[in-house]
Amino acid sequence: MNIRNLLLGSIAAAGLATSAQAADLGVLTSLDVCDSLGLSGLTISSDTNCLQITGEIKYEFNWGDYKSTGVGSSAGDYRIVGTPAGTFGIADNGGGNDWQSRMQAFIRFVATADSDFGPAKAVIKVRQEVYTKTYNGGQYDDSDDTKGVVFDEAYVSIGDSTVIMAGKKGSIINKGDDEPFNFLGLFNSEKVDLGVGYNDGLSDTDLTKIKDGGHVIQIVSDLGNGVSIGAGLEALNNSSAAQAGTAVGVVNYKGESLSAHLTLLAGGILDGNVNAYAMHAGVTGTFDNFKVRGAFAANRDVINSRTNWEALASAQATFDMFTLALSGEVQNVKSIQSWGFGGSAGFAVTDGITINLGGRFFDGDTDTANNEGYQVAAQLVAAVTETLKLTGEVGVYGQNNGVSGGTAGTYENIFYGAAEVAWAPGGDFTTSLKGQAFSNGGYKATFKAAKTFQ
Repeated sequence: MNIRNLLLGSIAAAGLATSAQAADLGVLTSLDVCDSLGLSGLTISSDTNCLQITGEIKYEFNWGDYKSTGVGSSAGDYRIVGTPAGTFGIADNGGGNDWQSRMQAFIRFVATADSDFGPAKAVIKVRQEVYTKTYNGGQYDDSDDTKGVVFDEAYVSIGDSTVIMAGKKGSIINKGDDEPFNFLGLFNSEKVDLGVGYNDGLSDTDLTKIKDGGHVIQIVSDLGNGVSIGAGLEALNNSSAAQAGTAVGVVNYKGESLSAHLTLLAGGILDGNVNAYAMHAGVTGTFDNFKVRGAFAANRDVINSRTNWEALASAQATFDMFTLALSGEVQNVKSIQSWGFGGSAGFAVTDGITINLGGRFFDGDTDTANNEGYQVAAQLVAAVTETLKLTGEVGVYGQNNGVSGGTAGTYENIFYGAAEVAWAPGGDFTTSLKGQAFSNGGYKATFKAAKTFQ
């Protein structure tokens, strides 16, 4: 309860005690501006503005021997050689221990007032990330440190069904409806943030990668019946003329059994020479016990006269005791064709115990032999209480030895085991502890803790 409401309540009580007229009290007990705007959560109000405050703090610590290379390498954890994605176990490189400590925090303020055109808002979000990595017992890399508090968002907006936004903020690009349903996912999908990527095959090296967010001018509109559209100019503050300015257009649909979208992009428009075009589309249908999903992303690299594309399809069937899922992906990136598939079966043993069995396979280059990798795993998830969950997993990663100088047609296999305990006692607080061990000598322990507020 804020101070204004407390004072109003005290005045109202005093008026009742002295037999004041109810009509007079009606003015004094009018709704708070946050209530009249339909806003809730952690708020502070004035006569005209409601200030909402949200935030989050996350911490993560890793320790073990899990890095295959030193500082500055893009390889990171041991990956399937020759494929563009997928973690292939964790390497034991014979060096010293590795550890990482990462803190992420943000606080977001949204000031809202009423206007003739709908809610008028000013949004400020400040963020800090400190990420220190130590490899082989002595090499350091803190390249992901934000070097202090930064303004992640600072923009204004106005409107209700149609909203105009300008300033520094995220993109209106829709990249949803593209995650596979099987519990292990797919290798390339994992690389592009669980889906299909419209920037694959483009790079900063030749200034073809399409940038988004940053300084923007955007407009979105709800047309009703589940249809919304949006358009914007993004990356207006990009320092490279070849990548400055991205034109974005998006159409979304959300119904009871169907969701879909189409996003179109053109990168580097401010200098008058578009260096790349791209698109991302996805659709998800839910019909009784079945779900189906399809996604497609593509780009046209104008500088290199090359078209890159990725496609994904996934289906899931849920019954009383078990869930089946099957997914597939195919890509043509930089004229290299690759494909993969995955499947899983989940069994509800009891109300609190589920067993998942799954596998996935990836061929990194269909024109080159001995360029394949796979993963097979079994997982047990047990909800011990409403707030405590245990997860155990065993499996194997396999890689064709031919790509790394071994005997072609034979596979190098690394077996692993993992166990995790996750605790969510309430209050928007979560924490977990996970351990992993690999047959090649690698191991890793991960601790996480987070708290959000709103």
